[in-house]
Amino acid sequence: MTANENTRFRDLRIGLFGVGLAAYWPQFGGLKDRLTGYLHEVENALAIIHPEIINAGLVDSVDKAFETGRLFRTRDVDLIFIYVSTYALSSYILPVVQKAKVPVIILNLSPGAAIDYESFNALEDRTAMTGEWLAYCSACAVPEICNVLNRVGIPFHEVTGMLHNDPECWNEAAEWVEAAGVAKIMSTNRLGCMGNYYSGMLDIYTDLTRQYAAFGGHIEILEIDELTAMRRSVSKEDAKQRVDLFYEVFDILPDCAAEDLEASAITSLALEKLVQHYQLGSLAYYFKGKEYSENQETVSSIILGASLLTAQGIPVAGEYEIKNAQAMKIMDSFGAGGSFTEYYAMDYQDDVVLMGHDGPGHIAIAEGKTRVRPLKVFHGKKGKGVSVEMTVKHGAVTLLSVVEQKESGLLFLTAEAQSVPGPILRIGNTNSRYRFSIGARRFVNEWNRHGPAHHCAVGTGHIGAKIQKLGQLLNIEVIQIC
Repeated sequence: MTANENTRFRDLRIGLFGVGLAAYWPQFGGLKDRLTGYLHEVENALAIIHPEIINAGLVDSVDKAFETGRLFRTRDVDLIFIYVSTYALSSYILPVVQKAKVPVIILNLSPGAAIDYESFNALEDRTAMTGEWLAYCSACAVPEICNVLNRVGIPFHEVTGMLHNDPECWNEAAEWVEAAGVAKIMSTNRLGCMGNYYSGMLDIYTDLTRQYAAFGGHIEILEIDELTAMRRSVSKEDAKQRVDLFYEVFDILPDCAAEDLEASAITSLALEKLVQHYQLGSLAYYFKGKEYSENQETVSSIILGASLLTAQGIPVAGEYEIKNAQAMKIMDSFGAGGSFTEYYAMDYQDDVVLMGHDGPGHIAIAEGKTRVRPLKVFHGKKGKGVSVEMTVKHGAVTLLSVVEQKESGLLFLTAEAQSVPGPILRIGNTNSRYRFSIGARRFVNEWNRHGPAHHCAVGTGHIGAKIQKLGQLLNIEVIQIC
């Protein structure tokens, strides 16, 4: 992830400061300038990851610590990186992080792979030797800092490595930045809940206040009637243009009825109006109402429009699956997409799990163009119309479920797999074949053991490490199956 490639986290602000000991500066000439130079190198490396860096410089006294804490609080930073450049007192760190009250990442970075022992021991000036040692002494202060942060109850995380030529170190730092960016998105996301639960589907029921507690954001309770009313204001010409867009975006099969495509176009445009009116970043919906009603026509024609929105970063979850709308938003915020899915069947011959779902799909992560098929019935639901059929891109994928536990809040359950080619069911639903490193049988047993809802989100790439970091930032337990 680079600053130029990533605009998803444009509102994220990173605080950075280095730590040192003012008593050293008059004793060891050039040491402060050298460490300040290292801090600027850290800033440049972080700026490649994310451009919005607030560098407070070296904190080497209590006064500077309080000043930096006020600075970060005023500038509303979301994440703090502490570069431990040499030994420093823990009392210089505490006022900064206590004032800012945001997640803390400790950078324990050596300026090189090793001290040049021969050159070091050849120095004749013992003071110069000590100054050189102190430039490599970053690891010394880290246990003290960790001890104090732990004792005062401030969560922290550590990246240990080298300032130069250490891609593993900077990849880890980038993952922390991405995780903080996703946490920021979730904290301001507006989730729409339209309709009601599928009666009896107990696993998907959730406590909305618990969702607020875990992620922040806002939840807007909506009625299907409002979307239906917005459909009435869509013009014939606008609907025609939206049908034309459908033909560009989707592979529409010839047996799709023109009236179903027109109805879908009207609903798609109305859905965009609804999203814009409430500034929604995600949506969960389900309709159980009267058959042959205007509301039924609205929901029966929602799939294509909802799929377009999902591909645009506004994930739409059917069956009023609020927890999965959250999981889909997380996956999409990581840039992985986030398509609604569930187990379909087991294929023991190929050792894969067939997964997919009816309703909207994340067409931006489809293998090829997403097909549109007509369905005479939506199984288990009222109405008929057109639906999408797609396979998630072949290659690395990650599953994520937001699990509501009995007593201990929410849990992130995740697994990495491969989307593999092979026969799928041509039933007008999303449908993929996933192969897991631990095998299909063991994966299913391990996944089910943690009690997730039967829906989850799937995205491209292996991002389990990023989800682990997001869980740590949000204080949500993460279990990775494979």
